[in-house]
Amino acid sequence: MMAEKMLVQGNEAVGWGALSGGCDAFFGYPITPQNEITDWFAREFPERGKVFVQSQSETGSINMLCGGAAVGFRVITSTSSPGWGLMQEGLSQIVATELPCVVVMVQRGGPGAGSIRHAQMDYTCVTRGGGPGGYNNIVLAPSSVQENHDFVALAFHLADKYRNPVVVLTDGLIGQMVESLEIRSFDFEPLPEKEWALRGRDEQKDKVRRFLHNAPGILPMPLYPNYISFLKHLEEKYHKMAEIEVRYEAYHVEDADLVLVAYGYPSRSCKRAVRMARDEGLKVGLIRPITLWPFPHQAIKNKAIAGSIFLVVEDSQGQMVEDVRIASENRGAVHFLGMWARHLPTDGGMIMPGIVLKEIRRLLS
Repeated sequence: MMAEKMLVQGNEAVGWGALSGGCDAFFGYPITPQNEITDWFAREFPERGKVFVQSQSETGSINMLCGGAAVGFRVITSTSSPGWGLMQEGLSQIVATELPCVVVMVQRGGPGAGSIRHAQMDYTCVTRGGGPGGYNNIVLAPSSVQENHDFVALAFHLADKYRNPVVVLTDGLIGQMVESLEIRSFDFEPLPEKEWALRGRDEQKDKVRRFLHNAPGILPMPLYPNYISFLKHLEEKYHKMAEIEVRYEAYHVEDADLVLVAYGYPSRSCKRAVRMARDEGLKVGLIRPITLWPFPHQAIKNKAIAGSIFLVVEDSQGQMVEDVRIASENRGAVHFLGMWARHLPTDGGMIMPGIVLKEIRRLLS
C-alpha cells in the first residue's frame, strides 16, 4: 500500500508522528511558537477516540502526563522555552518514577520570556536534565517536517524501551515551515508488556496490586531495597542509552579538513554551505547530531584525531559548542558561529548558508 503524502506544517507533523507512534493521549497548554501542535491534537484526537486535555498550565500538563503514563498509556505533551522551565520539577519526578512519555520542546529565544520566534537557546537545560537530581533523557533533534513526524514516533518507542522520558527538541523555524510529509509506519523491535502499569489488581494477569513511587530506595521496594541500589540502576540505564542510542548524520566528512557541527534548522544552512564550498574545491563536511543526548562524541573525536578542525554553527550564544570541545579533546581547533551571524539583527533573523560559507573560506584561507 502506498504511504500517504501531504503538505503540512512542521508543528502539525508532530501530531501525525504521535499517531504513527501509537499515542493515546495529549495534555498541553498553548504557547508560541508551538500552538499549532496543541490545535492539531484538539482537532484530531477526540475524533479518533483518543484523549485531548488542555491543562491550566504547563505545570498541570506535566503532572497529567505522569498520571497517564502511570496507567500504561502512551502520552505526549508539547511546550516552548518558558513552559519547559515550569515542567522541570514534574519531569524529574517522572524520571524517578520510571515512566515513559514524550515531550516536544519547540525552542524560542531567551532568556526569560525572550522572543516568540525561533532560536537554539535551550540546548543545555534540555540535554543536562533540567530539573533536580542529575538525570538523563534521550533528546532527538529533527531538522525537517518529515523528521518531526519520524522522531516523535521513534520517541514513543525509546520511551517505552527504557521507561524514561524522551525529548524531541525542535525550533520555531522547523515548527512553522511547510514541507511534504510522508505518513509512515514503523517496524520497531518488540517490547515487553507494561506489567508495572497501575491498571488495578483485577486487570493484572497475576491479580497482584502494583504501586509506583517517585522516591524508590527511600521507600524500599523489591527491586531497590535502598537508595544507592536505585541510583545504580539509573546509572546502568543511562550507560546503556549512551552505548546504543547515539544517532548522527555524517555528510561529506571522509576527507574533510573542516567539519561543521550543527543541528536543527542551522544544519540545513550548513548542508547547503558544504555543497557550495565543495564546488569551490574546499574540503568541508558536516556532522549533524540527531541525538543531542547521547551526543556523538566518538564521531567528532575520530575526525579530530584525523586532523580536522571544527566550526559549530548554533543559533545561540554557544551551548552545543561545549560538547564539541569536550569531544575533540583539544586535538582540533573548535570555532563557533552564533546568533550574531543572523542575516538580520532581529528575532526573525536566521543563519543563512552565505554567512556560513564566508566563515568556511576565512578558516581555510
